[in-house]
Amino acid sequence: MQTLREFHRRSLQERDPFWREQAAFVHWETPFERVLDDSRLPFARWFVGGRTNLCHNAVDRWLPEQADAPALIWVSTEVDQEETYTRAQLHKEVNAAAAMLVAQGVGRGDRVLIYMPMIPQAVFMMLACARIGAIHSVVFGGFASVNLAQRIDDAAPKVVVSADAGSRGGKVTPYKPLLDRALDLATQKPASVIIVDRGLAPFTPVQGRDLDYQALRARHDGAQAPVAWLESSEPSYVLYTSGTTGKPKGVQRDTGGYAVALASSMRHVFNGKPGDTFFCTSDIGWVVGHSYIVYGPLIGGQATVLYEGTPVRPDGAILWRLVERFGVNTLFSAPTAVRVLKKQDPQCLRRHDLSSLRAVYLAGEPLDEPTARWIAGELGKPIIDNYWQTESGWPILSAQPGVEAVPTRFGSPSFPVYGFDARIVSESTGEDLPAGQKGVVAIVPPLPPGAMSTIWGDDARFVQTYFTSIPGRQVYSSFDWGRVDEDGYWFILGRTDDVINVAGHRLGTREIEESISSHTGVAECAVVGVADELKGQVAMAFVVLKSPEQAETREQADALEGDIMRVVQDQLGAVARPARIRFVPALPKTRSGKVLRRAIVALCEGRDPGDLTTIEDPQTLEQIKETL
Repeated sequence: MQTLREFHRRSLQERDPFWREQAAFVHWETPFERVLDDSRLPFARWFVGGRTNLCHNAVDRWLPEQADAPALIWVSTEVDQEETYTRAQLHKEVNAAAAMLVAQGVGRGDRVLIYMPMIPQAVFMMLACARIGAIHSVVFGGFASVNLAQRIDDAAPKVVVSADAGSRGGKVTPYKPLLDRALDLATQKPASVIIVDRGLAPFTPVQGRDLDYQALRARHDGAQAPVAWLESSEPSYVLYTSGTTGKPKGVQRDTGGYAVALASSMRHVFNGKPGDTFFCTSDIGWVVGHSYIVYGPLIGGQATVLYEGTPVRPDGAILWRLVERFGVNTLFSAPTAVRVLKKQDPQCLRRHDLSSLRAVYLAGEPLDEPTARWIAGELGKPIIDNYWQTESGWPILSAQPGVEAVPTRFGSPSFPVYGFDARIVSESTGEDLPAGQKGVVAIVPPLPPGAMSTIWGDDARFVQTYFTSIPGRQVYSSFDWGRVDEDGYWFILGRTDDVINVAGHRLGTREIEESISSHTGVAECAVVGVADELKGQVAMAFVVLKSPEQAETREQADALEGDIMRVVQDQLGAVARPARIRFVPALPKTRSGKVLRRAIVALCEGRDPGDLTTIEDPQTLEQIKETL
């Protein structure tokens, strides 16, 4: 068996034979003529001339051996419903959805915008687009009208697919009014809108434009939609990065490279096999949902759990109940979800049989060491931190137990994943930095299969945004700080644009957050840099306590603040001590779990926090205001 180091070396230095091996995990209707065309870097074309299809690899390919096996398991604790679709049933639903789109004039290369909650029809439509060669653009459900309109104008979809409403934490969000407003604002108006009526929010269809999903489904029952065999580099989808300002930035993904990356990652990164059950708690509106709710598990011959709900409803044991019930082998979640569970009754983690579970993977934001230690100790299962971005499409850094079982280290996403020529480089010189030194996490092109191929409709912006910020060389900038220790383990230290400059000292917010989180009373925290007339910037910390009663009185709060300050001073020195520590009930976050640090900074500096369309609970910002 190859070592992890040798496996990674071969992926970069023996690209052709290595990636031919990985490409064997997917079906090629027409064999590719060439593994890589890197004649126009940073643009890369993988598996040139090969023709394949994501839907065929996810559904049809597995019918002979898995027709009656579960493929899509939908659970909603929001509406107390669940449904399991076998591979054959999934095939039938996807064909019907594809026939619906074809009847609306959708064909190869046309765009379909999907603005839906976590319901099976969203997955059917994604796979249906892939089947007929259409390009889907999934926009996170509940996104505000202005932002949705921007994405509609950029993608210019022929059809929009949506629903009457979604639900989160028991609160219904009507989608139809948001969509109607967005379509009023948009200049690139779709020919038709297909609506799934869940009966959650009444709405009035627009005559001549709005179509009922269920009625169309009945009309196309039993339809067979032919598979469109796409050349490997043809686009599969466009996904807009969250938090985009100005013109949306649509990450464009290819077809063949993405299929190969996901098929191989299910084996090598996630150590899975056909017949397993994979449970990713993300949302289909984000890249993790695309790769590891929909395409990855299904292409890998696994069943996938689609969950509409939160980690704490009806109680903090819900995720573990689902693991037990469906025999989940791999759970993929976010550090935020674990920190939420940290505040629940510890018995929730011991109530269910987790013997089927082999490992828990966490991504989406840095996994701090205290949280990692806590969940590892409670579950007694491997906790695997992995680091990646919308742009990469699959993990850049991770343990890869399917290649070699190597010990992980708390606070580290381990090592570069095969295919990623990752480096730590100097932001001022562009040179590679030695172990122990902090620099920018960069990737030497070509980007591997599965990574973004360009920005939709804007090749120049792709090059300008990602490949020009490091001086002296053309490398992809992640815009994240990182370092590598003497043993080769990687550590992510926060965004390059989240560095605090306090009286000439450059401090990473991540480092201070790690220190604060090590205090036994802290559940989670966010540290931001706030403008200061004397020092340029000062660090402000906002802390969520495990037990709020620790700081009920002013005296208790002051004592606890001093105690946490001492921890930071002991670990990082006096210069890293925050100017103040504010205790808050919760941090303002997007639904994908990212803390809205820029909004916190704006409040601290007395400015308008700006666009808050992605915030899950606006009340959290009001609570921060009250503490200032």
